[in-house]
Amino acid sequence: MRRDLFVETERFPIAGGFAISRGTKTHAEVVTCRLTQDGKTGWGECVPYGRYGETIESVMKQIESMSDRLSGGLSRDELLTAMPAGAARNAIDCALWDLEAKIGTLDIQSALGGPPARALETAYTISLGEPEAMAAQAARNAHRPLLKVKVGTADDTSRIEAVAAAAPDSRIILDANEGWTADNIRHHLLTSARCRIALVEQPLPAGQDAILAGIPHPVPVCADESVHGTDDLDMLLGLYDAVNIKLDKTGGLTEAIRLHGRARELGFGIMVGCMVGTSLAMAPALWLAQDAEFVDLDGPLLLEKDREPALAYEGSMVSPPQPELWG
Repeated sequence: MRRDLFVETERFPIAGGFAISRGTKTHAEVVTCRLTQDGKTGWGECVPYGRYGETIESVMKQIESMSDRLSGGLSRDELLTAMPAGAARNAIDCALWDLEAKIGTLDIQSALGGPPARALETAYTISLGEPEAMAAQAARNAHRPLLKVKVGTADDTSRIEAVAAAAPDSRIILDANEGWTADNIRHHLLTSARCRIALVEQPLPAGQDAILAGIPHPVPVCADESVHGTDDLDMLLGLYDAVNIKLDKTGGLTEAIRLHGRARELGFGIMVGCMVGTSLAMAPALWLAQDAEFVDLDGPLLLEKDREPALAYEGSMVSPPQPELWG
């Protein structure tokens, strides 16, 4: 058995730009990993994230450094200790899952257990902006059952109120991307409750969230930047009500499954999220998200053009991937 590794970077324009509290993006820059064996090819995609010290160049170098070990038959379980969690390991891990499925040594449905994969309702993201602009975005998407709204400024009250009024029938997730503080979090949580917000994601900076143990949660609070892998969960007990599992943080589907199982054991709610990427990045996460309370896999909906083949989106419903895409 010999596996050959190929790595490349690709850019996909974002429709209208994408703004969060840390900045604005106009393109999704992804790293694509291909593993070939016996005439079959497995694919994986990752999105390097500067918040975690990653760049396109550093992630490509990490992936390329594994070429010899992958050629020698490195397994997904061995990969967990051979590389740190992060985008590079995610791309390789997902490519291994796909390759094993394509050569017939793995049935993903059997490996994950549970009923057959079904179409899921995904959130649709509203970018950060001035309240009037965010309300306009929300109004255009008020037909969607679930919206994820980027906040994270010193005074988000007007943004929360404007979006809630513009989409009165939608459930709303607020994602502060670590942008709130100990001084304003109580006020923002109370505003969120008054506006019937369903979930608040990562309000405080990771490592500065101990205050969450001592204040009321009138709206459930979800960890994102504060949780990467299974080992983080015990420290989040009493702070958070739910965790956002992203494959680019866990370093692939293999660790994400372990994180998911342990989170359930500890009583956390589950959100499965994504970076801004293509259908190739969403596909393995869609398998993981089958029982999640919140699904945020709208990356391709934010792009001007997705890759082909692509996931099938109908409104806010996204169907499981066809084998030609992944799995």
